[in-house]
Amino acid sequence: MKSEIAPVRPTTTTAPRSWQFTSSWRGVRLARLTVTEQLAQWGWPVETDTAQNAALIVAELAANAVLHGRLPGRDFGVRVGVVAPLPGRPGPSTVRIEVSDSRGDRLPAPRTGPAPDPDPGAESGRGLVLVDALAARWGSVPRPPSGKTVWAELHPAHPHPADARPTDTRPADTRFTGARPAGA
Repeated sequence: MKSEIAPVRPTTTTAPRSWQFTSSWRGVRLARLTVTEQLAQWGWPVETDTAQNAALIVAELAANAVLHGRLPGRDFGVRVGVVAPLPGRPGPSTVRIEVSDSRGDRLPAPRTGPAPDPDPGAESGRGLVLVDALAARWGSVPRPPSGKTVWAELHPAHPHPADARPTDTRPADTRFTGARPAGA
């Protein structure tokens, strides 16, 4: 299981991009296409594993936001950014995906053991199992005043693209959600 609360670690990042989508199946599709296009602009074309895995993660998290986090009249939000290690600190670049919705009372429950086999005839129940399989790590955090953000991180197969210049040195876990680091 890779679900966790993300520890603070020093990094640099590209400026994250964020969008709002209607809480509908059309919104899920548009979120997936928008993130795929953004990754292509950052140097990961649609045919790369990074873009395809990110598209699947966005689709699953957005579908969960529509199914389980929807409140009438409220949209869901998507943020994506690239986090690179600080110079002199080895480590992989990270693509961080966040999907936020308005239902903070429904946090995804991390599995503590092996995932049960889903009913072969069931139309749902596999989304977070797929996210867990594709992401390097994932988790969720409350989004005040009443929502939540579910995030996932991917480690791309090739290095951080040169045109995605690092611009932000705040800890990775505070820069997208707007949370303040402990003691700030």
